[in-house]
Amino acid sequence: MSDELLISLLIVDDHPVVRDGLRGMFESAPGFRVLGEAANGVEAVERAAALDPDVILMDLRMPAGGGVDAIRELTRRAARAKVLVLTTYDTDSDTLPAIEAGATGYLLKDAPRDELFTAVRAAAEGRTVLSPAVASRLVSAVRGPQTPGNEPLSAREREVLALVAKGTSNREIARELFISEATVKTHLTHLYGKLGVKDRAAAVATAYDRGILG
Repeated sequence: MSDELLISLLIVDDHPVVRDGLRGMFESAPGFRVLGEAANGVEAVERAAALDPDVILMDLRMPAGGGVDAIRELTRRAARAKVLVLTTYDTDSDTLPAIEAGATGYLLKDAPRDELFTAVRAAAEGRTVLSPAVASRLVSAVRGPQTPGNEPLSAREREVLALVAKGTSNREIARELFISEATVKTHLTHLYGKLGVKDRAAAVATAYDRGILG
């Protein structure tokens, strides 16, 4: 596979064994190229500037520079890389600041291998990826006590939403469901209205929170 088609990665974690494990996992899978590693947030920002990866796998709690500060600095610098948080923690105090700082997605370290690969591909395309636990916490914190309308989703809207939750693009959804991209967009518009949201990430988070996706 040519370099142009590979997704380039920077792995950021303060534990060498974690970095080694992630490097081995991605280097053994087709479609990925690990450009380098960093042990803390400060180093991550420097390495990102030097290597220009497509995706940065970012731990959050690290000595000598945490992940949230690094994400904030990368956003300030308008770095091209998308940041996918990969952490042990899913508490509100970790999740919200990371997303607000500019992270594209947030996964827990116990995510299955294939889910991690899918998430990195989605992040590289700028699509939001949230683990179910994180999505539920996030939407509860962001929305607060407000409740959207309870109009039920149609069977087709549920199918579209389930695919969106996997990070599937509109084009891929259209192909899988044998419908046009325009129809996919129409379904999305309708389900956004029913869920009381404005984008894909909020739709997925709300659906998990309401038990539509499980």
